[in-house]
Amino acid sequence: MTDTLELSHWINGEKVSADRPGQGLNPSDTREVVARTPDGGVAEVDQAVAAAKAAFESWSEASPEVRSDVLDRAGTLVMERREQLGRLLSREEGKTLPEGIGETVRAGRILKYFAGEALRLHGQNLASTRPGVEIQTYRQAVGVVGLITPWNFPIAIPAWKMAPALAFGNTVVIKPAGLTPATAEALVAILHEAGLPKGVVNMIIGRGGVGQAIVDHKDIDAVSFTGSQSVGAGVAAGAVARQARVQLEMGGKNPLIVLDDADLERAVAIALDGSFFATGQRCTASSRLIVQDGIHDKFVAALAEKLKALKVGPALDPTSQMGPAVSEAQMETSYRYIDIAKNEGGRIAVGGERLTLETPGWYVQPTLIADTAPDMKINNEEVFGPVASTLRVKSYEEALAVANGVEFGLSAGIVTSSLKHARDFQRRARAGMTMVNLPTAGVDYHVPFGGTKKSSYGAREQGFAAQEFFTQTKTSYSAG
Repeated sequence: MTDTLELSHWINGEKVSADRPGQGLNPSDTREVVARTPDGGVAEVDQAVAAAKAAFESWSEASPEVRSDVLDRAGTLVMERREQLGRLLSREEGKTLPEGIGETVRAGRILKYFAGEALRLHGQNLASTRPGVEIQTYRQAVGVVGLITPWNFPIAIPAWKMAPALAFGNTVVIKPAGLTPATAEALVAILHEAGLPKGVVNMIIGRGGVGQAIVDHKDIDAVSFTGSQSVGAGVAAGAVARQARVQLEMGGKNPLIVLDDADLERAVAIALDGSFFATGQRCTASSRLIVQDGIHDKFVAALAEKLKALKVGPALDPTSQMGPAVSEAQMETSYRYIDIAKNEGGRIAVGGERLTLETPGWYVQPTLIADTAPDMKINNEEVFGPVASTLRVKSYEEALAVANGVEFGLSAGIVTSSLKHARDFQRRARAGMTMVNLPTAGVDYHVPFGGTKKSSYGAREQGFAAQEFFTQTKTSYSAG
């Protein structure tokens, strides 16, 4: 057992004491309380927004070097504490320890990347159509931004939203996911330790009412949300109603096409990684495996063998290859969709049974469902667990049509030795990101992230694209 953390809100640079009616359990061992949590509301959001608004002018007008130095120091601290933070993340969210440490390293690198980007904002000098008139464009901070982050990447996603917001001079009010606030609070504490001025980042822990209060607040100039499509639609409606900027990332039902000419061993390894690592709790996970006829049966058999050997266990157990689901509700969601798929005619190639381990936790047996059809629920609704389905197709064209035939369009992959099909797929796949001979999950931190259709709305996240959301362009005319 490990000591239980007592979490607090952060408002105006200080930890704010409050009652802590909530608690977060270790999904690997539900006897352990990881953290006791406050339950903020409108009053706390009002205080946080007021602090962020008061801090905006000095932060946005500060030298970009000041902002760069804070982010760089924070990135260094995160990297130095990767073991400690990764262990907390794994206890709280359920990722295996190597995955937890890996995500922590990613967060540190994001902070350092945007430390550099703070110094690279640039504009243009343009010739006017009028003699003697000069035109300049430059970018300015948007204002106070509200960030609503999910539980599945509890340090990386807060980092990739906060880092560009801060680099470009915005101030922040963040609501971390209710299931994983301890990891987010640790990151906010590090930012302050790195020299962040009071009021620049404020964090309110609580349930959905906190997010709604952020969306509805008249002094929140922009809202960036990552979560479910159903909640995201409400976030968009609320922000647009008062003409605030809004950015949404809302998941995927990501296809991985495996053609007959694919290397079987490589295709299985790619599917195993993309579909099942991180317990399948990634918005970019390969949940639909679209396999051409000639390789289908061999692929299913080989992947099933790999899944049988996959060791599910506590996140901190060094022998575990897959940890638990983040919560009981998420575990039950996976089993509910497995039952639905069976009832609709799917065949369980492996898995599907309840797991009972030595420690009580929310464990899901990795499950592969074969013989499914494109119109089944399992192929159209996001499960967000270690569950993948296979669809048999006759040709590349049929595979592409099936891949594009859902409402989501985040990430899409293909495994093939054909350059012709790979290039065609990159052009025609209706997804914001395409992967050739790579898992659909796993993206770099310095390039744009986002999807099409119902997966995303608004400007892209991460990399050089982040400035599009977190800055606004000003055009300035002057005459001599």
